[in-house]
Amino acid sequence: MAHDEDVAGSERTLYPYVTGTSVIGIKYKDGILMAADTGGSYGSTLRYKSVERMKVIGKHSLLGASGEISDFQEILRYLDELILYDNMWDDGNSLGPKEIHNYLNRVMYNRRNKFNPLWNSLVLGGVKNGNKYLGVVTMLGAHYEDNHVATGFGNHLAVPILRSEWKEGMSFEEAVKLLEKCLLVLLYRDRSSINKFQIAKITEEGATIYPAYSLKTFWGFSAFQNPGQFAEGTW
Repeated sequence: MAHDEDVAGSERTLYPYVTGTSVIGIKYKDGILMAADTGGSYGSTLRYKSVERMKVIGKHSLLGASGEISDFQEILRYLDELILYDNMWDDGNSLGPKEIHNYLNRVMYNRRNKFNPLWNSLVLGGVKNGNKYLGVVTMLGAHYEDNHVATGFGNHLAVPILRSEWKEGMSFEEAVKLLEKCLLVLLYRDRSSINKFQIAKITEEGATIYPAYSLKTFWGFSAFQNPGQFAEGTW
């Protein structure tokens, strides 16, 4: 009996349960902007409508996550311990976004090697000493930095828009407008997205996560009326 309990205790997460979809991050003139919707999907059911998937980490960083919500909560617990330990030194220094990005990379890769991954893709942005930083870590521990990043469906639908329209030194208003364009495309094309979004910014002065709001949509496009009209096949 004890042997059976030991075997049961070593089971791994085989698939995620409650998940969030894309997160988008871009650099702008004063710092980093990040955006995500507030939906939490239980399988294909949009079960939760007010899940915050962006959190402030320490003094200089902002973290956004797509994927399993409970695994994101576990990552936040890891980071709370990390920031607390860093503060205990009381040496006048604090962890910057590059250090936290590297830490997350190690955590994700370590869990992947144990065949028990944290089922998330993470966007980490921040500003320290005037240097803007924006990076991604996947559930396998792959990581990179860029001027604009996206996870989930955003990798396929938002990144091409960002590559085409992002430019150095964008104002806050221009950057928000670009993010909203990406979010609208995702809302139209990603079944897991909902029309309730949050935008967060982090600058040298600190971080702000704005209240959720909705975008104006238009569903009258002819392609939406009869999407299978020119499709091949018998369906």
